[in-house]
Amino acid sequence: MDITKVSLKELRKALDDKEISAAELAEEYIGRIKTADAEVESYITVTEEQAKIAAEQAQKLIDDNKAQPLTGIPLAIKDNICTDGIRTTCASKMLENFVPPYNATVIEKLNGQGYVLLGKTSMDEFAMGGSTQTAAFSKTKNPYDTGRVPGGSSGGSAAAVSAGLAPAALGSDTGGSIRQPSSFCGVTGLKPTYGRVSRYGLIAFASSLDQIGPIANSAEDCGILLNAVAGRDEHDATSAGVPVEDFNAKIGQSIKGMKIALPREFFGDSTDDEVKQAVTAAAKEYEKLGAELVDCSMSSLKYAVAAYYLISGAEAASNLSRFDGIKYGLRGEGRSFDEMIRDSRSRGFGAEVKRRILLGNYALSSGYYDAYYRKALALKQQIIKEYNDIYAQADVILTPTAPTVAYRIGEQETDPVKMYLADICTVTVNIASLPAISLPCGYNADGMPIGMSLVGKRFDEATLIQTADAYQRNFTVMPNKFRA
Repeated sequence: MDITKVSLKELRKALDDKEISAAELAEEYIGRIKTADAEVESYITVTEEQAKIAAEQAQKLIDDNKAQPLTGIPLAIKDNICTDGIRTTCASKMLENFVPPYNATVIEKLNGQGYVLLGKTSMDEFAMGGSTQTAAFSKTKNPYDTGRVPGGSSGGSAAAVSAGLAPAALGSDTGGSIRQPSSFCGVTGLKPTYGRVSRYGLIAFASSLDQIGPIANSAEDCGILLNAVAGRDEHDATSAGVPVEDFNAKIGQSIKGMKIALPREFFGDSTDDEVKQAVTAAAKEYEKLGAELVDCSMSSLKYAVAAYYLISGAEAASNLSRFDGIKYGLRGEGRSFDEMIRDSRSRGFGAEVKRRILLGNYALSSGYYDAYYRKALALKQQIIKEYNDIYAQADVILTPTAPTVAYRIGEQETDPVKMYLADICTVTVNIASLPAISLPCGYNADGMPIGMSLVGKRFDEATLIQTADAYQRNFTVMPNKFRA
């Protein structure tokens, strides 16, 4: 069995039918990580010993016919999700040696199913960036071309799945951080509705925008993971008290009569022609399946990136104020209290994190709060209204996931504004608290993946997975060299 070419459902069947043991499956993935990850750098921490112990425990459940969907299944976890007793760094020198004393709620849920942790994946520092090159360590490469970025901030998780170094992974999405790297790496990534998955134990970037979600090889695999981690959590006041349905229940149902909207602003001059052509071709495939395409507009899109960076920067400045070198994390030096804090933050944070903190504090400062932050919040309401108007005439929305394919390493890191503008296709989803899924829909002339995004109504992840699966049944994925 080639473990890089099977789904989570197929792995479940192989484990239950005793075609492979949980220990053997974990060993195969650990072996692949040892062989290939030096080139990809998708992991910051590999938990080989913990994986062996977890696999043994999972095998007992399997032998006792007590297996759940993820029992014995190896997974990778983004390194901003707390894992009890296992280093969680946020890819930052500030937390380089931080070992959490508790698990995030999603980890507790996965433990309850008997999953196997392969390791913690790399990311942009504190999830701030779109390249995974702002990481203090393990600057991940794209498996389709190791001279290009994997996207970010969940680039490590996306690259691990793309390279066959994990069958699936968890990431987090603040402004596209699951969907954009999934697009760049040719895999499927789902950003759930805000509140669908508990954020307890997710080290905060922007609390009103952050959401944990799955990255996998298919929409169905994403649904299996979401089934495991979704639900109300008493530890997270923002988690929604909405019943957890079977998110894969609609898979296989016809999409005939479904209305799919294409907002024209997403297909403007800032989007590469090859990307537009691939997404438009995918829309035509949906027409062949019986869906109806709806032309629509989102006029506020041109202001969305500015609003996103004002809101997220303000929340980041507030959330990261806790890292002062006193309670935990890197402790600096100095002869006074102020000097020690200044040295801790100067040495602990990288350039991009400092830039976001400065932007956020500026937006919240006296004299600028009304001019910038309050206007950004007003625009948030306008974006929500425009989405509601579109959903009055459509079931889902189809857009490019990113305006370009993965760019070369070093190409945008020196121009932060250019990197920020690359989020144009994803940020409105977080601002409006909606669910969205990115899946591959083609490849450019260089063989780099192109992703499209389906955006759904709040808490309607099942329709997104149904719609994505309908397309994936007739789409052939081009393997990269790690999975050829």
